[in-house]
Amino acid sequence: MPVTLAAQKLGITPYAQATRVELRASRSDAEVDTVIRVAYRQVLGNDYIMASERLTYAESQLRNGNLSVREFVRTLAKSDLYKNKFFYSNSNNRFIELNYKHLLGRAPANQGEISGHLDLYCAQGYDAEIDSYLDSPEYEENFGENVVPYYRSFVFQPGQTSVGFTRMFRLYRGYANSDRAQIEGAGTRLNWELARSRASAVVGPSGLDDAWTYREPQNLPAQSRQGPTLGQGDRVYRVEVTNLNLPRYPKVRRTTQVFLVPYDQLSQRMQQIQRQGGRIASVRPA
Repeated sequence: MPVTLAAQKLGITPYAQATRVELRASRSDAEVDTVIRVAYRQVLGNDYIMASERLTYAESQLRNGNLSVREFVRTLAKSDLYKNKFFYSNSNNRFIELNYKHLLGRAPANQGEISGHLDLYCAQGYDAEIDSYLDSPEYEENFGENVVPYYRSFVFQPGQTSVGFTRMFRLYRGYANSDRAQIEGAGTRLNWELARSRASAVVGPSGLDDAWTYREPQNLPAQSRQGPTLGQGDRVYRVEVTNLNLPRYPKVRRTTQVFLVPYDQLSQRMQQIQRQGGRIASVRPA
């Protein structure tokens, strides 16, 4: 299968065809704008930011040559903006997964990497955790001072195993998605696979054919996932919906929602969803 066709089927065409974004000494204003835009998108997990949230001082320092791309990325990752989006609202393991994705462009390779960063954060704090990625030989070798980090796992590299490629799909949920708009929420994506040294299944990104973002947690007991046994009239159903036409959701991003609906209200709710332009992805017992 040609690489381009494979990338299209896996939903990674924007990254498979992208070139490295580097800030060169003889840069134009347009090239600096591109570096800033790509750095925000990479470090903030493709999440939307408002003009008031931008780090304007750091941007001006980068434009004036007082900051390298690496130091601009460091400033983003240590900012309150990054903390509010990914540190305060996520579990520790999920936060470390995202740091690997945002700053090194890959998924954690094994449980030892997660444990090592947990120990580092507990012993030395937040800044040391961020510095450990940006000051690492791996970052230096792949990005240096002036290349914006990118998703390296989608392009073959010497020494990369197939496990690194497949695990990236558990963190990457599509070019139109963001790391704060996923149904699985603040929980870790790779805990089960890393703890058992298992490869991750390749799950297509959200909105690619009939693939959706949701996957049930694999480390919870069956009873907590399925709930108590009830009569049909008392059953609650989990309805997964995409493309709801609601004013609080941006039109440029495909959003997915989950509703828990009692059986006796199921038909009415499904009709309401369709009137709002939503597409029902699945209906199953909660």
